[in-house]
Amino acid sequence: MKPPKAPSALQISAKEAKSLFADWRKARALVLAVSGGPDSIALMWLAARWRRAMTRGPDLIAVTVDHGLRSGSAREARDVKHLATSLGVTHRIVRWSGAKPKSGLPAAAREARYRLLARTARANGALHILTAHTRDDQAETVLMRISRGSGIAGLSAMARETMRDGFILARPLLNVPKSRLIATLEKAGIGYAEDPTNRDVSFTRPRLRALMPALAEEGCDARNLARLALRLSRANIALELLVDGAERYLALQDRGVQRPGFQAKAFSVLSEEIKVRLLLRAIDRVGCEGPAELGKVEALLAALDSAAADSGDNGRRILLKRTLAGALVTLTTERVCVEPAPPRRRTG
Repeated sequence: MKPPKAPSALQISAKEAKSLFADWRKARALVLAVSGGPDSIALMWLAARWRRAMTRGPDLIAVTVDHGLRSGSAREARDVKHLATSLGVTHRIVRWSGAKPKSGLPAAAREARYRLLARTARANGALHILTAHTRDDQAETVLMRISRGSGIAGLSAMARETMRDGFILARPLLNVPKSRLIATLEKAGIGYAEDPTNRDVSFTRPRLRALMPALAEEGCDARNLARLALRLSRANIALELLVDGAERYLALQDRGVQRPGFQAKAFSVLSEEIKVRLLLRAIDRVGCEGPAELGKVEALLAALDSAAADSGDNGRRILLKRTLAGALVTLTTERVCVEPAPPRRRTG
């Protein structure tokens, strides 16, 4: 592990740690995702200090996932186990076994990590998995999603709590700068590992990380990017409430109608953003090919609007049929129907 250095930023106090973890004080058990890097080591150290100050509180189970991608990963996992034991925290090492993909490795490793964390949480009766995502991670996520043209929901980036695989994924450090976590470890004399892949510019996130100093000089620093994510999250929540209301309104227009979808006339007068979100919900509800892509739903809505505008009085009942994400969307003169798509025909 990397030896500690002199503190360079304000460390996190016991009082502040109590506030960071307060939402989960009544949980039965908390699984801590601890890789051995400074962020997750700080998560474990702060959680252990917080738990020791309580008469009764959740069991802490630190889990290190050994992906088997680097020669030193097994040793680093053992180092984490040694530290966890010294802190009085139960520790588990779980391994990602089997063949590794040649492309899309970061995404595959992330999926494997969450799957193994969920398995350990289930075995220990925990409903919460805590990760060490920081404000710096949030800023990088915003940049990644800007570069991909994400919508408001995507640019909201990570939430303090989200549901995943039946568990609550919690991020107590999401508004904490990484520098403060490192300062906290250095003040406590706690060492940590450095993952060289975090500097490997063949991956997207390290490339964006390398841009952060230059962006910060223009005011686009981690603090402002995280603030943008928070504001967009608020806007996204408000929009989702409007979509809830629009769904109820359309359901009232459809009393007695069994076929899923919306009355075409009532749907057409809604704002474009609400229509996109309604379509997205309906497609995801009946589709069988995973979440629909926002850009494809936007293109579908444009096609629906164009077909409705061009229909005139030509007498055609069915104006448009499209499949997307395992859903069949049909526009008639009366309805926008969203149903499960028929099975694809096999070729060859």
